[in-house]
This record gives sequence, structure tokens and C-alpha cells, in this order.
Amino acid sequence: MLSKIKWPQPFFVLTVILLLKVMLLRYFIFEEIAWGRLFSDAASLLFIVCLFELITPDRMKKYVFWFVDLVVSLLFFSSTLYFQYFGTVPTYTALNELKQVAGVKDSVKATIQFSNYAFFIDVAFAALVWIVVRIARVRLPQRRPASRAWNLGIAAVALVGLAASTMFIREGKSIQNELAQAEDVGFFNFQVAAALKAKQTANIDTTKVSQQIVQLQSQEPDLKTNAAAPVAFGSAKGKNLIIIQMEAFQNFPIHLKVNGQVITPVLNALAEEGYYFPHFFQQIGQGNTSDAEFMSNTSIYPTAKVAMSTGYSDRALPSLPKLLQKYGYQTATFHVNNITFWDRDKMYPALGFNKWYDKPSFKNDHFNGFGASDEELYRVGVSKMLESKKANKPFYFQFVTASSHHPFKIPADKQWLKLPASIKGTQLGDYLQAVHYTDYAVGQLVKQLKANGLYDNTMIVFYGDHFGLQPKDNPPEDVSAKLGITYHERISRFNIPLIIRMPGTAPHKVVKTVGGQVDIMPTVTNLLGISLQDEKYSAFGHDLLNTEKNLFGMRYYLPTGSFFNNEVMFVPGKTFEDGAAVSLDTLKPVTDISKYKSDYDYVLKLMQLSDQYVESLPARK
Repeated sequence: MLSKIKWPQPFFVLTVILLLKVMLLRYFIFEEIAWGRLFSDAASLLFIVCLFELITPDRMKKYVFWFVDLVVSLLFFSSTLYFQYFGTVPTYTALNELKQVAGVKDSVKATIQFSNYAFFIDVAFAALVWIVVRIARVRLPQRRPASRAWNLGIAAVALVGLAASTMFIREGKSIQNELAQAEDVGFFNFQVAAALKAKQTANIDTTKVSQQIVQLQSQEPDLKTNAAAPVAFGSAKGKNLIIIQMEAFQNFPIHLKVNGQVITPVLNALAEEGYYFPHFFQQIGQGNTSDAEFMSNTSIYPTAKVAMSTGYSDRALPSLPKLLQKYGYQTATFHVNNITFWDRDKMYPALGFNKWYDKPSFKNDHFNGFGASDEELYRVGVSKMLESKKANKPFYFQFVTASSHHPFKIPADKQWLKLPASIKGTQLGDYLQAVHYTDYAVGQLVKQLKANGLYDNTMIVFYGDHFGLQPKDNPPEDVSAKLGITYHERISRFNIPLIIRMPGTAPHKVVKTVGGQVDIMPTVTNLLGISLQDEKYSAFGHDLLNTEKNLFGMRYYLPTGSFFNNEVMFVPGKTFEDGAAVSLDTLKPVTDISKYKSDYDYVLKLMQLSDQYVESLPARK
């Protein structure tokens, strides 16, 4: 019976299946199937299928075509998960980070939705047919070899697909918004466009960067810095420095109460001992947490085309650790994960840390998937601080926490909050429990610093690396209603805390200037009494204590051309003109965006200059 069925050409089967799957991909990413835009995907798919039709021997076609189908299914499945987590369409460079998946397997599992498996329906069906055929021992009829006319026709279709794809790529070249570009040119054409864009970064003379930055800033009227003597310059001169990068820590838990319970009592108190920046935002790229470390130590924008730890650890990076070593500081960094995760074994030497402590340095108290808790992280850190104190050396120690990592599952005996039934057991509830523990661990660190005579001689900087709550699991209106706050889908999501606890009797100050992670290093060096200008250091951020009106860009989680200034968050469409701005104060849309055109042009130029700068840095010895 099966042997008498007239089976369709594998070429047509694969073409139809892949078109259906690309429609599914568009639905998952763009939440609609815009039929007019399917032509761009159809063009690239026709070229790919025709190419395999021409180069594959006839007897191997059915095997090769099903293998292509499986590979594309895996590609679309993983790209959908990537978009659901990062909010951006992945490019081929994301393949560099596949080795990181095992390290965050709990987060990956929590991201998968059952509907995502729809990409494999045909694969499962084909496997079932194959099993039936094998059991029935049916010999399927062999296809006759393809005729010359057939091959010529396929070659012609391939050329048409290639020409059409080239046209779509060329027309989409001017679109800065990566999501809009991917929607217009199609998934596969977007990969080609990304590769072409990556090759366009031209090297520049690094000695001219400072001059170009000054020139660029002088042309931007909405960027105002303090022209007089810097405020608070050297107020922590010679003091120890601790920078704590808090995992997935958003700003909304600061000063938040739930059921009468304060979520972050320790950080709230520390904010009273120095500076608190409520309008501070993440700027990370493809490297996620490691990009945050890179930015805070270099004041250089991530390129967003590759994790900075992976792509630029072979460069001689100007950095905060290297700068402080000139002033006699010992430097070290602490993280409970393996140092190979995100290629930190390459990044930390490139940043110039004297020492680094990873998983083997800590006792595994099985807090979460990463192993050791924040309490253990700080215990080891304080022991190393005491060694520096004994050597009479100031230190700069960086801590990268992990206890509040997605999916925010912490031990039951560490869940101290009594949450309302409406959020208990939800991701929001788990997040608050994890953040509350992170705050508690900071309190334990403070106690150890005080007990060992370190607290009064140490400046401590706290900031979040990136957002925690996943948008698909936490609709803004739901978070707002359950917590009694106004939670914006983008502004609140990307808003992270920056708190600088000052030693001595520094006055409490809430700094309302907007800021991003590239601003951490210039702000810290000002407080330490180090002039980046005198050090001839090219920083792409600004000292937030001496910047009245700030302006900075963000890309990857938002499209290229997005920026924050003291008034708005702006996100472009295909161009500036069809973009949208939201007020940082009211969280409402701003109708007149025309006055922000110069900010848009400035940010594009600044990030381009940053990319050129990091590309041109010499190789590291």
C-alpha cells in the first residue's frame, strides 16, 4: 500500500514546510504574520532549498532534506527562546555563546513555552512514518534522477531568490532598529545584513578619540557637564573600593514594602550614607552580566554583536583595575561560578585584575544552580580584604552576585517574606524573595566590614547588572496592581539601582540625573580623586555628580538609536521620525519628538565612535 503512494518531490515538501515554520517564527517574534513581508523570507528560503537541491545527490536528497529541516527547526526554536528572554532577534554571533547554555540551564528551562515545540511537529511525524515503514518492511520507490531541464529550472529559481534577497538586504541597510530590520528583510537575510554591518567598522587612531569625544559633546546642547571644579572630587581619595554587581536587580524593590515588609532594608539604609541614583539604566549587550562588568570597568559601550568578554579580551583594554594599580591598589574579582563562564578567564586578565576567585574558591552550600550563596561569596572576599589590610595596601574588589539569578528559586529556609496569596509561588513572588535575600547578604557583609575595621575606610558601590522579571511572565499592569506601584514595560524593566555608600560623614543625596552603566567608572574615579582627563583616558560615560543633563544610548535589549536623556526614553522605528518617546517622570508617551533629533544623531555617533575605539585597541601581550 505504502509503496503505491505517489510521494511528492522532497524539494516541494521542504519548501512548504520551511515556509510554514518561518511563518510560525514571525508569529512568535513579531506577534503577527505580515503576509507582504513573507516575500523576503521566501526569497532566502528558495535560494537555500534550491542550493541543496542542486548539490545533493538524488539518492541522498530525502536524508539531507530532513536533516536541513531538523537544523532549521532547532535554529528557529532556539531563536524564539532567545527572543523571549532577550527581546531581540539573534544573529549568527550568538552561536559563540552556545557554550554558556549549560551554565544557565535553569533559566533556559523556565523560558520555554509548550507552544515553542510546534517547530518539531513535522519532524515527529516524519519519524513516526519512518518507524512504520521500517516495521512494515516496505521498499519505497526510488526517484528517477533529476533531468537537466529540472536542474536548470532550479538554478534559475535560486538566482531569482538570491537577487531578491540581495535587494531586500540593500533596502533594509538604512534601518538602525534591528527588530524592524529583521521584520523587513527576513530572518536569514538579517543574518547576512548583520555580517556586512560588522565588517564596516573602520579602525581609527586611538590617540584622537578624546579629541573627537570632546568635539562631539560640544556639539550636543542637551548634554551639560559641570565646567567648574568637579563636585565631590577626591572625597574618597585613598579609600578602599568595593563594587558589587547585583544579579538581575531592578530598582523598583528599593524602598518597596509588601505586606508591611521592607524588601531591601539594608540597601535603603546604605543609600542614606551617600548617593542614590533612582534614574539609572542597564546598557548591556549580548554578553549580559559579563557586559555589565566590562562597562563598569572600562566606560566603553558593548558592541552588541558579540559578548565583550568573548570578542575583545585579546585587546589591551584601558580599565579601572589598571588605573587604580598605578595608585597602589590591589585588585581582585569574585564570582561563585566557573571562571570560564562568559570567557571571564580571558576578560579578567584583559581588564587587569591582579587576582580572581571563582567556583573552587568557595564552599558549595547549594544555594541555587550556581552553588555557593552570596554569604559565602562575601565571606571569602572579606578574608582577602584582611590580607590587603595586613599588607597596608588599599584594595579594589569587585563582587558579582548570583543568589538572585533567574529563575529566582532559593532555599525555603531563606524565604523570609510573608507574601500575599496573589504573588506567592509566582515568578514575581520568587523574585522578591531572592532580592530580599540578596539584601540580607549585603547586611552580613557590612557587619563583617565593621567587625574587621574596614567599613569606615571603604567606599561601596552597588548596581544591578540587568532586569530580572521576565516580561512574558509579568505583564506591567499585573505587577503594578499586585505591588501598588506604577510599573512600565520598558522603563521600569531596564531601571536598575546605583547606590554609592561613602565612608565618613558624607551627606545623603538623591541624584536625579539620568545615568547608565558606562557612567559608573567616571563617577567612581571622580570620588577617588582621579582625573580621567589628566590620565588621558577615553571614557564614553560621564561623572553623574558633575553632569546636569546626561544623554546615553542603549542597544540590544532596545534597538540601536534608542537613548535616555533627563526627560525621556526614546526608541526609534525604522527611522527617527517613526520612533516613540516616553516621559521618565509620568511614564506617558510624548507626542512631540522633534526636539530630540539631535540627541538621536549624537547617540548614534557616540556608539559608532565607541565601536571604532574598541576595535582599534592594540593586541594584548
